[in-house]
Amino acid sequence: MTLTFKRAMEEKKKRVEECLKNCIKHEQGVPGIIYEAMEYSLFAGGKRLRPILVMAGCEICGGDVSRVMPLACAVELIHTYSLIHDDLPAMDNDDYRRGKPTNHKVFGDGIAVLAGDGLLNYAFEVMLDLYPLDGGNLKAVKEIARAAGVTGMIGGQVMDLMYEGKRAGLDELKEMHLRKTGALICASLLAGALSAGCSDAEYENIRKFGNNLGLAFQIRDDILDVIGKEETLGKKVGSDVSKGKSTYVSILGLDESTRLVKKLINEAKESLAAFGEKAKFLTELADSLIDREF
Repeated sequence: MTLTFKRAMEEKKKRVEECLKNCIKHEQGVPGIIYEAMEYSLFAGGKRLRPILVMAGCEICGGDVSRVMPLACAVELIHTYSLIHDDLPAMDNDDYRRGKPTNHKVFGDGIAVLAGDGLLNYAFEVMLDLYPLDGGNLKAVKEIARAAGVTGMIGGQVMDLMYEGKRAGLDELKEMHLRKTGALICASLLAGALSAGCSDAEYENIRKFGNNLGLAFQIRDDILDVIGKEETLGKKVGSDVSKGKSTYVSILGLDESTRLVKKLINEAKESLAAFGEKAKFLTELADSLIDREF
């Protein structure tokens, strides 16, 4: 990981943080607890990977990053809402997220559900700030909507619930991971690219990169659930095993899962060959995910 890449990541993350501060407007007459609950999870930390991918997708296609910040913020709002709901007792029943008690542990199940709903609605309100709201920008909004919906993230979570306590095969596991985690990661890249006016060939290359990156990211999550440290991850390790969930590690083992992550990352980088030097940031980002510890 080069110093130039680290600085670029820090700069992008800082820009996202500043932008997110303006996403939730406190309005008179609305119970303050809902704002408190939304902001509790939104500003609890995190890598801000998805908004950074929106920015990178825009950059690699020659777009103006300042114009895609509504998309960048929207995907982080959607991601945060999904974490709040995933942590609920009816879903993964987790007590900690990013080193802090989960939303429902602090505010109760009902407020946590509503906080997630609120963040999802704010995401689409924020995306309406795109200008002009036509052409590539409309395609970008649809890309995100599909990735967050039943064909993507929600569908993946349904599969996760269906296979709890049952043994899933590799094909089912891959499909679940591509939907639950990979879909929004891929859509983040594609949304930035579409807003920048990417060609069909550029779209297809970025889609291949995003799918491989998203799957590699989730397999690394499976690995970290076995070898990770709670203080680094900010959540309990071994939770997948305790819930009887099938993972790449439980099916393939640690070594083979690690090899698969590297293979997927290499295939992802190959998809960006046509972009030449413009792909440097994304290829370094992909490499950084191989050994990530949180």
